[in-house]
Amino acid sequence: MLRIRLVAPVVLATLSFAACSSGSGSGGTDAGYPMDKTLRLDQVQVLASHNSYHGRPADGVLDALTEAGIAIGLDYEHAPLAEQFDLGVRGIELDVYDDPAGGAFTSSDFLRSVGAPLPDPAVMAAPGFKVLHQAGVDTNSTCLTFVACLGIVEQWSDAHPGHVPIAVQIEMKDDTVTEETFGRLEAEIAATLTRDDYFTPDDVRGDAPTLGEAVRTKGWPALGDIRGKVYFLLDNGGLRDLYLAGHPSLRGRTLFTPSSPGQDDAAFAKLNDPVKNAAAIAAAIAANMLVRTRADADTLEARTNDTATSLAALRSGAQVVSTDYERPDPKIGTGYVVVIPDGTPARCSPVNAPPGCTPDDVENPAYLTRR
Repeated sequence: MLRIRLVAPVVLATLSFAACSSGSGSGGTDAGYPMDKTLRLDQVQVLASHNSYHGRPADGVLDALTEAGIAIGLDYEHAPLAEQFDLGVRGIELDVYDDPAGGAFTSSDFLRSVGAPLPDPAVMAAPGFKVLHQAGVDTNSTCLTFVACLGIVEQWSDAHPGHVPIAVQIEMKDDTVTEETFGRLEAEIAATLTRDDYFTPDDVRGDAPTLGEAVRTKGWPALGDIRGKVYFLLDNGGLRDLYLAGHPSLRGRTLFTPSSPGQDDAAFAKLNDPVKNAAAIAAAIAANMLVRTRADADTLEARTNDTATSLAALRSGAQVVSTDYERPDPKIGTGYVVVIPDGTPARCSPVNAPPGCTPDDVENPAYLTRR
């Protein structure tokens, strides 16, 4: 159930999966998923989108950036979030700027100079995290605030409780991020979603000494315990230590941090190049970690319909495969698109799925709207 209220500091209670599974995340055999008690999240593969909120920049912006030689990597757009989920996307990425007082991004000399519209002034004047690619330059967003983006996720999830868990990857875009910044971010999550709608590192750790040991020895939770839920990933490796400070093994935290096998927080690895990072991806998967990699970058593969990187990403077994092309872009015209092969829309991992697993065990369209 969506609930939006004034953001205030929130203490997140640690809930067991047994308790959580009674809500919208309930699945199991009654929901048409006979493997839900054994098939784990790290044994499936889903499609994700990169900079999921991103709309194509205005012509004036692209013209000016073309002269600077940097427009090509920004010349793409995503469907609105709910449409992406309908297309099969089960992971999104949001770039967030802290704006606790509001009004920090209401003006831009550059946008005015090229005749491009400013983001909605009323929305930008209100306090709260804003979702933009490049403040003052690349600002066309389908959901301008973090709360608005989360609200769309929550509404779609509530209407489709049979979905495989949705990853929300967050990139902090501010030059200076502090513990207080993270506190405000976690407070916005807690103020927008009900606690039963997402799971945290504490939930995955259980009674293990560290999160890394829990994942290495047990793997991620079974889908039946987390179906219909959301989880959050921190994109910024450079902020890992700050986010862990005072929270060993992510105790009391909301986001999973990018890490490596053997570390106390080793649950999630961000390894964006499926070719150069192939060995590291394999090692992370062997440690039961979730891996996010990319099928394409900077529009380059799409412009030549080069599928080599996307095929490498899919074959790697990375559980979250990110693309800028969940649908073909008619402006480019090559027909380039990334889908999970035989997915419904997700599939069993090509690397570590248990015998007998089928895509319908991961997510079955016939049970997507069934509680």
